[in-house]
Amino acid sequence: MPKCAGDPVAGSAVLERADEPEIIQGGMGVAVSGWRLARAVSSRGQLGVVSGTALDVVLARRLQSGDPGGEVRRALARFPDRAVADEVLAAWFVPGGKPSDGAFASLPMYTAAPARRRHMLAVLGGFVEVFLAREGHDGRVGINFLEKIQLPTPATLYGALLAGVDYVLMGAGIPRDVPSLLDGLTRHAPVRLPLHVEGAAAADAFELSFDPADVLAAPPGPLPRPRFLAIVASATLAQSLARHGARVDGFIVEGPTAGGHNAPPRGPLTLSLGGEPVYGSRDVVDLARMRALGLPFWLAGSSASPERLREARAEGAAGVQVGTLFAFCEESGIEPSLRARVLDQARRGQARVFTDPLASPTGFPFKVLQVEGTLSEARVYDARSRRCDLGYLRELYRRADGTLGYRCPGEPVEDYLRKGGAIEDTRGRKCICNGLVATVGLGQWREGGPEPAILTSGDDVRGVARLLGGGTRYSASDVVAYLTDGPGTAPAQAAP
Repeated sequence: MPKCAGDPVAGSAVLERADEPEIIQGGMGVAVSGWRLARAVSSRGQLGVVSGTALDVVLARRLQSGDPGGEVRRALARFPDRAVADEVLAAWFVPGGKPSDGAFASLPMYTAAPARRRHMLAVLGGFVEVFLAREGHDGRVGINFLEKIQLPTPATLYGALLAGVDYVLMGAGIPRDVPSLLDGLTRHAPVRLPLHVEGAAAADAFELSFDPADVLAAPPGPLPRPRFLAIVASATLAQSLARHGARVDGFIVEGPTAGGHNAPPRGPLTLSLGGEPVYGSRDVVDLARMRALGLPFWLAGSSASPERLREARAEGAAGVQVGTLFAFCEESGIEPSLRARVLDQARRGQARVFTDPLASPTGFPFKVLQVEGTLSEARVYDARSRRCDLGYLRELYRRADGTLGYRCPGEPVEDYLRKGGAIEDTRGRKCICNGLVATVGLGQWREGGPEPAILTSGDDVRGVARLLGGGTRYSASDVVAYLTDGPGTAPAQAAP
């Protein structure tokens, strides 16, 4: 990428990284950023990213749905150990798919000491998603993880490495342990991940162990090490990670207007009259400090325009990360009827996002798109029976006897209180795990019908209307063309 004429930082080390993509597609939700979307973006020369969240349950439910296109089975056939792939197929594949009103067979929730078959499914989930995203082109593919979700990460990451992933991204926390995981897993070595445990004593050493040899009997040679990009909301965190001694290859600087989980505002929490967290000047990232690190960085959050891409480059960034525009394109994993409703709202100027300070069990603010029939509506939320049977956002805590416990503010209140949780932490909590899986058409079927979806989006969701061009849909290629070629680019696949 040539340096911009007149760029005040054109001589910086950041802009001399000519091999970096200008556009990084966000790793959104559970399978919203699936392999189809990532492949479409990577095929256009930018960085397509798959979401690494809950890929084990996504794999199991796609197989139980009959794998109608055969893509999952095609990917499994390329896994380095066919016996492992066959074991997963035998356990989960349903020829022709389960009945539409039948329940999915449940996975046991991940623990700090999972059975081999639980790790195995996570490895294959990561492998399948990245393999399919990389198929048919020579572009680069990344995978995105949440630091708050620790237990499946080593196994899912190992599967992604086996499939040749080029970039690993992580946010929603302080991802100090990822570089060491990459160092070990690329050598097929056993790794240990320190766990965040509420109430842990100084002498405690809670950790998750993962040994690739438990899954892969005869691993291939050493794997290429992907680049690691940390998603940060402050220059201070970026500096800390850069000086930590482990290899960090760049940063995504995410502002509070980005979708999904947001970093809490700095200082005491203040809510607007509408009940949303108020962000101020302390939450604006110091880009001069980011440039001083000498590592590439991308700006995220309301960055989805050609003007903002040019501004980002002029500010020393390698480019931008864009989520919302990609989230509602044809290749996104969002269930088509849900996507059509959001596009119609955006076209009419009625799409609205609420930054909910209570929804997520993590305690982080979470952006919820207001869509009828989803968990954004109080009547839908109130009608749903509280349960926690996926468990990705559970909190780990130290029991009185020193052992590890698991609890979630979104589970039945009496269960949470019995485990030592506080009643105030349960108020307004939504089941993000089940809701996000339902968003991509893989929701569990309950006694009263399917799990309700929950959609997340950045604040600029109304901006998707500019991609429609008078039609009803647009493609990932249209998004890339718009961002790189500028306004007036005609959507290639807009339908009248």
